Amino acid sequence: MTIATPAKPAISTFERYLSLWVALCIVVGIALGYALPGLFGAIATAEVARVNLVVAVLIWLMIIPMLLKIDLRALGSIRQHWKGVGVTLFINWAVKPFSMALLGTLFLGWLFRPLLPASDVSSYIAGLILLAAAPCTAMVFVWSNLCEGEPTYTLSQVALNDVIMVFAFAPLVGLLLGVASITVPWDTLLISVILYIAVPVIVAQIVRSAAIASGGQAALDRLLARLGPVSLLALLTTLVLLFGFQGEAIIAHPLVIALIAVPILIQVYFNAGLAYWLSRRIGVAWCVAAPAALIGASNFFELAVAAAISLFGLNSGAALATVVGVLVEVPVMLSVVAIVKRTRPWYEARATA
Repeated sequence: MTIATPAKPAISTFERYLSLWVALCIVVGIALGYALPGLFGAIATAEVARVNLVVAVLIWLMIIPMLLKIDLRALGSIRQHWKGVGVTLFINWAVKPFSMALLGTLFLGWLFRPLLPASDVSSYIAGLILLAAAPCTAMVFVWSNLCEGEPTYTLSQVALNDVIMVFAFAPLVGLLLGVASITVPWDTLLISVILYIAVPVIVAQIVRSAAIASGGQAALDRLLARLGPVSLLALLTTLVLLFGFQGEAIIAHPLVIALIAVPILIQVYFNAGLAYWLSRRIGVAWCVAAPAALIGASNFFELAVAAAISLFGLNSGAALATVVGVLVEVPVMLSVVAIVKRTRPWYEARATA
């Protein structure tokens, strides 16, 4: 079966300044939370089995358009770049979640603990664990394009991570939350996996197949172009809701966001650097090593936000911690892109030698 080479997406102006829009959502959310407390209260009570219905719809609008880009048939091409795939799998599933749990406990649970609200420390750590337990699926295509990465490798790696997430996300999160002495609501966690991973993957593949059957790749591209803004708007609307509920806590503790960002920044650069170094050591081509570093470092923050809301609530510290991940994602990943591009001569010098 021939797998079409995925089109190379360019980062849009809106995506490039995503951190700015998130910052604006903080301001708007806090203002609306104070101005319309009744509305936010009504939204908070619209729940079934601890799943907020309003947020669930927004999360689906976020996730499904992103999953439409992924062709699971690309799993057949994994063997072409098995070394790069092996490096990324090791980083995504054996290093990143555990390093984040360690960094979160070290910084938030110990070094910064006196500066944080005592009742929320464990919730912040839980949010960081959720953020690191799911590798990025959508924005990776943008990062890979910006560093001229091998598109077939990127597509096959993302498809494989999606399949693994369906089965590994819940056990991994449950293990790490347990190690961090955080109570795991297993029923809610399993519902979140079904609702925010399994069902969106299935729905996206059905819609993708139908679009291609009706008009080929051109029809799918048109659909993605229409749904892209919807996905980003849903993300920003969710953030407004989150900060509407978190407004009082943020105003009372403005330093919290900066402190939560510290372990996130460290783990991004650590995991990207480790993936890049390992790739060089085992002789992976630079065009695969560059996206391998980016996939190893980035997070599926949309899923993390959804899981945090389901597990701990809209106004929880966990939800706030995952939103901090959204805030730093774009500028940090753009810096990683710049680093791997500037170090290409150093990377390829080994192969030349």
